[in-house]
Amino acid sequence: MYEGKFPKKRYKHTLQFLKKHIAPGARILDLGVTNPFSEIMKEHGFQVTNTGGEDLDLDTTVVKSEKYDVVTAFEIFEHLVSPFNVIQDIKADKLVASVPLKLWFASAYRSKTDERDRHYHEFEDWQFDWLLEKAGWHIKKREKFTNPVKKIGIRPILRRFTPRYYLVYAERLS
Repeated sequence: MYEGKFPKKRYKHTLQFLKKHIAPGARILDLGVTNPFSEIMKEHGFQVTNTGGEDLDLDTTVVKSEKYDVVTAFEIFEHLVSPFNVIQDIKADKLVASVPLKLWFASAYRSKTDERDRHYHEFEDWQFDWLLEKAGWHIKKREKFTNPVKKIGIRPILRRFTPRYYLVYAERLS
């Protein structure tokens, strides 16, 4: 359904990773408002509920529910001032999350028109691993992948070879 309309390489890669680790039919709490990828997850048999746009830095109530098998967070944690609080408060036993990696050749993303659409963090893989481990998670699988853009220039060439996203499957430590 979404072919050609959205960043299909990123969505395709993320969906394949999710399906490797989470069975269709799983009850998923997807952090963030309804979006094209949450609709794709539903089309592939996952029971997805999205959060309502609440400020997860200030209110983590939504992740404290025990009615979900999995929490997903795709490019969400970099928008939080302190992602540790929400990650620690998650009651589900499984987490699938992705974050943009810090790139040495590009500064952190900052929208000039939407103050909510900014990256407080762009992680190195070890930083995100440490954050998850400190919040009580054990990483079972991790992957990095590129997201080339169809532009001309030095940075677009570097994006073909430099991983931009870091995807993690983790389980809650007992």
